Amino acid sequence: MESVSSSRAAGVNSQFVSCVNLILLSVIIAAVLRHSFAAEAYPKEALPTKSGYLTVNSSTGSSIFYTFYEARNSDKNTSISDTPILIWLQGGPGCSSMLANLYELGPWLVNQDLSLEPNPGSWNRIFGLLFLDHPIGAGFSFAASSQEIPRNQHDVAKHLFLAIKKFVALDGSFKSRPIYITGESYAGKYLPALGYYILKKNSVLSSDKKVNLAGVAIGNGLTDPEIQVATHAVNAYNLGLINEKQRTLLEKIQLEAVRYVCSDVVGEALNDDVMKSVRYMVEFLVTKTKLLLYQGQCDLRDGVVSTLAWMKKMKWEGIGEFLEAERKVWRVDGKLAGYVQKWESLSHVVVLNAGHLVPTDQPMNSQLMIEDWVLQRGLFADEKIEIPTDFRGTF
Repeated sequence: MESVSSSRAAGVNSQFVSCVNLILLSVIIAAVLRHSFAAEAYPKEALPTKSGYLTVNSSTGSSIFYTFYEARNSDKNTSISDTPILIWLQGGPGCSSMLANLYELGPWLVNQDLSLEPNPGSWNRIFGLLFLDHPIGAGFSFAASSQEIPRNQHDVAKHLFLAIKKFVALDGSFKSRPIYITGESYAGKYLPALGYYILKKNSVLSSDKKVNLAGVAIGNGLTDPEIQVATHAVNAYNLGLINEKQRTLLEKIQLEAVRYVCSDVVGEALNDDVMKSVRYMVEFLVTKTKLLLYQGQCDLRDGVVSTLAWMKKMKWEGIGEFLEAERKVWRVDGKLAGYVQKWESLSHVVVLNAGHLVPTDQPMNSQLMIEDWVLQRGLFADEKIEIPTDFRGTF
């Protein structure tokens, strides 16, 4: 997650979120003031297709802010009503998804001089792309009171479910479109919780009220914190960043950190959710929909070692076959880009030369990865699925 530390309380997190909001506002205001005309700073073509608020509590007005960009280049053989929509959730907890929009995978990125430039690696090349500021109180979202801000993953998922339903209702073409929920970092908890909630709700809803969930993609996610935090020392040691003495000390600190956060005494002072695992939700998801777990090779916190540590403990009948499956080389334009391992609904990708923010470090490769996973191309393809002739890379 963007600020995973077992000793950080909710108050510190709220200060961080406020800082993020101020930074975002400063970027927008400064961009306008630096130029003679607002249009020069924020060209018309950079404006989102839709943006606004999705109310999650009609009594108080608490709402989730959203920004939506339609696909730039829809498949000529696919109608807009069949074009997938990617929903992006930022981590934190409490970071604005506008960070990903303007710094990672949105169609326009903010330069150092505060101008905007097109992002060739944007994830809305052939898909619709929806950014949600969540939970309420994060980014530009609005919470009528601090008591309304979710304290657990169930409440986070409930609000997101309501927001997605409100968004789908905005346009008749949205209802039939496949929805893929994606994100990174602390969203490694949001996404399993949301996917779990959607599938459970769908099981009791009529077909016209269901959310058309087609898959879940988690990047560098914090999903099973106790297991993942315990890998930090050995990870740093194996890379030569600390010596054996420092490793021993760090391992002790890790153990105390886990104990501290899970203590009943400090439960009220810290964010109760931070160290709780949602692995059981992932185990449910992988039996119902397709799942992508990807990490940047250079992320020492929520990266490859950290993720594989909890994946190996999954209670899923296919995990044995997955762990024994061939780890295939991924090349783009003849150059090594990473590795892919797949079994049935579960796919795992290691993205080379990328850290915690994969779309920032490898924009074109991450774009290709998400497109091929959604469309089941290359090594993501099932045996019966024909690979399109316009495939751009080599998985």
